[in-house]
Amino acid sequence: MTEPHRALELMERLVRLVGQTGHAHGMKPAQWDGLRYLARANRFSRTPGALTAYLGATKGTVSQTVIALERAGLVEKSPHPGDRRSVRLELTPAGRAMLKDDRIEAVRRALARLTPARAAALEDGLQALLSGLIVEGGGRPFGLCRACRHFGKDAHGPGRHLCRLLGEPLTDAESDQICVEQEAA
Repeated sequence: MTEPHRALELMERLVRLVGQTGHAHGMKPAQWDGLRYLARANRFSRTPGALTAYLGATKGTVSQTVIALERAGLVEKSPHPGDRRSVRLELTPAGRAMLKDDRIEAVRRALARLTPARAAALEDGLQALLSGLIVEGGGRPFGLCRACRHFGKDAHGPGRHLCRLLGEPLTDAESDQICVEQEAA
């Protein structure tokens, strides 16, 4: 069997193992995915549309996911300040607390045990694979603000950056979050 086939088998197994953690605390895997995304997304990307694009899910699936998270008190909707037709999604304190019990942390610990060289090679390979699949499927890449061509480092002083696309200031913390508008630098 060729190496790419073996890599695919390993990824398939890993996805299965990670997916089994998705029913913890009575939640469905899509609900965990939504919580994880909202915890990592910047304020411009915490919308149902961005969540739909990021997860590669249908609007209906994401709508039901958001409704379930709202009912559980893990997510709140608020009107978008510049567009009353759209809403922003925010994790509640209970939602943030739930993520502390996220069983995917075992995967993070396993990754942390890799040598820096192996971790970098894994990241590079997975990034190339993901990028190819996104291009093939016509999806949006998402990515960190800091790695975007629209990112203005220290535009408002040290640690105070600017999204040149949206004309919005960014903090250091926001620059390390994922963005629906990200375009690789």
